[in-house]
Amino acid sequence: MQNIVIAKPYRFVPPRFSPFWARIIQWYLPTYLRKGFGITSWECVGAERLRASLNAGAGVLLASNHSRPCDPMVLGLLAREVARPFHVMASWHLFMQNRVQSFLLPRIGGFSLYREGLDRESLKCAIRILADAQFPLTIFPEGFVTRNNDRLLHLMDGVAFLARAAAKERAAAPRSGKVVVHPIFVRYFFQGDLAATLAPVLQEIEARLSWQPQLPLPLRERVVKVGQALLALKEIEYIGAAQSGAVMERLPRLLDHLLAPLEREWNVGQPEPDTMARVKRLRTAILPGLIKGELAAVESARRWRQLTDLYVAQQLHCYAGAELGASPTPERLLETVERYEEDLTDTARPHPPLHAVICVGEAIVATPARDRSADGDPMAQELRRQLEFMLEASKSRRPSRP
Repeated sequence: MQNIVIAKPYRFVPPRFSPFWARIIQWYLPTYLRKGFGITSWECVGAERLRASLNAGAGVLLASNHSRPCDPMVLGLLAREVARPFHVMASWHLFMQNRVQSFLLPRIGGFSLYREGLDRESLKCAIRILADAQFPLTIFPEGFVTRNNDRLLHLMDGVAFLARAAAKERAAAPRSGKVVVHPIFVRYFFQGDLAATLAPVLQEIEARLSWQPQLPLPLRERVVKVGQALLALKEIEYIGAAQSGAVMERLPRLLDHLLAPLEREWNVGQPEPDTMARVKRLRTAILPGLIKGELAAVESARRWRQLTDLYVAQQLHCYAGAELGASPTPERLLETVERYEEDLTDTARPHPPLHAVICVGEAIVATPARDRSADGDPMAQELRRQLEFMLEASKSRRPSRP
């Protein structure tokens, strides 16, 4: 399990932006993306829309999809394009990984968000950044890395709230101005030999399963067979036996088997329709006792096991609805195998060459108050509409092979 749950009392980490460190990171960014994530080329589409908002003095909120761990760094390429550093709201666990990361994140505009509770300090900081309009603020409303570049998952609440709160604050200031939300969609294209790239990863996973390398199978069938085996192992672990039926039928059953007993034990109310909302509510209920450090060793171990089960549910959620189909794209096959490797080892190796396309949507102007007569939240609906439109439109931007 990745170190995403920190059993320590939360303390807000504010941004401590340093132009010196920002310039260093921007200079090193292309090399870092190439070596660490296989990003070898990129392009920005619609950057002029962001420039227009910045030139107009608007407070700018960037709301991006989050298909890969490198997304925040890739958006640093957009910051280079518009010559304006971004601030970013990031999960607190990212500040707790190592000293270098803890030092650098605040100095390039990062500040913490506590996912397991209401973080008023983080919200106030975000609203202040937007109201001041000095730096664009980046958030990822899907809430976690999805490894889904062909599908937009549930968008968590918060984008419209932050934008409206900042718009209200700007309206009351002597020097008022607009607050706008720019949807951002980042699409990745693989430009190499997919079979040669994935063969070593698949062979290592097959060895873990005590299989001979499944070399006679076509690549898609090989990926599907490994996935079926990994799902069956989880079903045996949690249910007691591998289940029958299609994978897309079995995944929701396994998810409910993991979450429903915990929801009954922790009395968190009726299940949310979205898996990640269910996971968050359960983490919020389970974690406080661990933070206090007053639990007996047996109870502490039991709760850590429950948190591990929630992590498994989060990983399974990324597969739900992402069938490979008869002719999957190279990127769908790549991200599926990357998810296999990440689930087994907590890390996925880089697979160059990847081309990143960073699409900037039209500005959505925030009003200080929500239109209560509307059916749903108009800002949230427009954000999703634009992201889904850019998801489809970006498919046509596949570059020719180098």
